[in-house]
Amino acid sequence: MARVAALTMHAPDTPARLSPLAKRVASTLVLAPGLVWVTVAAPPWAFAALVTVASALACAELGTLLSRAAQPVHGRLMVAVGAALTASFALGPAAPAGSALLDRLPGPGLVLTLGAGVILAAALVGRESPDVRRTASTLLGVVYIGWLLGHVIWLHARPAGPGLVLLLLGATWAGESAAYLVGSRIGRHRLAPVLSPRKTVEGGAAQVLVSTGTAALLGAWLLPACGAAGAAGAGLVLGLVGQVGDLAESAVKRSVGAKDAGDLIPGHGGMLDRIDSLLFNAPALSIYAGYVWCTA
Repeated sequence: MARVAALTMHAPDTPARLSPLAKRVASTLVLAPGLVWVTVAAPPWAFAALVTVASALACAELGTLLSRAAQPVHGRLMVAVGAALTASFALGPAAPAGSALLDRLPGPGLVLTLGAGVILAAALVGRESPDVRRTASTLLGVVYIGWLLGHVIWLHARPAGPGLVLLLLGATWAGESAAYLVGSRIGRHRLAPVLSPRKTVEGGAAQVLVSTGTAALLGAWLLPACGAAGAAGAGLVLGLVGQVGDLAESAVKRSVGAKDAGDLIPGHGGMLDRIDSLLFNAPALSIYAGYVWCTA
C-alpha cells in the first residue's frame, strides 16, 4: 500500500498530450474563423498579403529542408522571389493598350522572368562556388510554391471569387481529413508505398467522395447561380488533383529524409504541409472555373 501511495503521490500532474487528430481539430477551430473573414470581408489586398505570407513561409521551409539535407540552394533568394511572384498575381494579367502602365505589366510573367534572371545570375556575385543544383533547387521552389500558390489570388479576384476560394479550401481540407481518418482506420492497400507508405487507396477514395460532396454543398450555398452539378465536378477534380499535390510534397520530403516541412501549425506540420494540396488544386480550380463551370 505504501508503495502504491508513493507512486500516486509522485504521478505526473501534467495534462495528457493531445492526439494528432485533436491537434488538427484545435488548430482548425482557431485558424478557420480568421481565414474565412479575410477571404469574405477583408479588402482584396489583405487577402493577397495573407497568401503572400504563406508563400514566403513555405519557401523558407523548403529552403531549410534542402539545406539540412546538404542540398545547395539560395534560401533567401527563394523566399524573396517566391513571395514576390505570389504577390504579383494581385496585379492580374496584362491589360489592353491605353490603360495605365502598371495595369499593362503582366505581373506574374514579368516577376517570374526577372526573378529567374536574378537566380541564374546569382552565381556571378555569390561567394559560393558555382553549382547548377543550387540554381535548379531555387527555381524549383519559386515555381512550385510562388507560381502555383499565386493562383489562389487570381481565383479570389474573380466575380464569385470569395465563394470559389471557400469552396477550394473546404473541399480540399475536408477531403484530406477524410483520407486521414479512413486511411488510418481501415486503410489496407497502399496508394504510393515509395512516396508515402501511410497513404492508402481507401483513404484516397474517401478523399474523392468527401471532396465531391463538400464542393456540391458549398456550391449550392455559396455559388447557387453556377449550378450544383458543376460544383460537384469541381469537387471531383479537387479530390483527385489534391492527392497529386500531396504526393508531390511527399516526394520532396522523402528525397531529403524529412517527415514534415516544419512545426508551425500543431497537428498539421509546417505551412508547406498545410498547403501542399492547394498548390495543385488552386490552378486546377482556376482553370475549371474559367473554362467549364462558373465562368462569369
